[in-house]
Amino acid sequence: MIATRVGFAGGHLPDPIYKQVCAEDTGHAEVVAVLYDTRVISTETLLTEFFTLHNFELNRGRGTGQYRSAVFSLADDAQLAAARQLIETLKSAGYAPTTDVGVVAAFYPADARHQQYCTSRGLTPDRRDDRKIREVLGGATKRSTGC
Repeated sequence: MIATRVGFAGGHLPDPIYKQVCAEDTGHAEVVAVLYDTRVISTETLLTEFFTLHNFELNRGRGTGQYRSAVFSLADDAQLAAARQLIETLKSAGYAPTTDVGVVAAFYPADARHQQYCTSRGLTPDRRDDRKIREVLGGATKRSTGC
C-alpha cells in the first residue's frame, strides 16, 4: 500500500460533508481510496483482502446508505472487472454479495479528523478474517492470473 485516504463516493451531491452523508440522503458511501503498486500487490489480492475482512452480504444502507459494501473506480477498468469476477466466484460458492461495483464521477476526501481515524485514536476496527472466503477467492485469483 502506498497511501489511503477516506472520503465519500457514489452519490449525487457534489462535495458532501460527513454530516450530509450521515443523513443518508446524498447516496454516498463512506469509502477508502487506495493507492497501490500492482508490481507489489495484485488487484485480485487486494480485493480478496477486501472481501475476506468485511461482511459483503450485509447491506446496512439498503442499497444507497453510507455503510454499504462497494468497489468504485473513476473508470470502468481492470479493477472493476476483477471485482465483478470475484463477486461471481463468491456467488458460485453460495454467497450472496450485496457489493456495489461501478464507476463514480468523483471521490470526495473527508475532513482531516476522519483520516487515519482508528490509528489516531488507538482503536482497532471490527473485522473478520474468513479463511473459507480467502480459500474460495484465492483459487479464483490463481485461475485468473495463471499462477
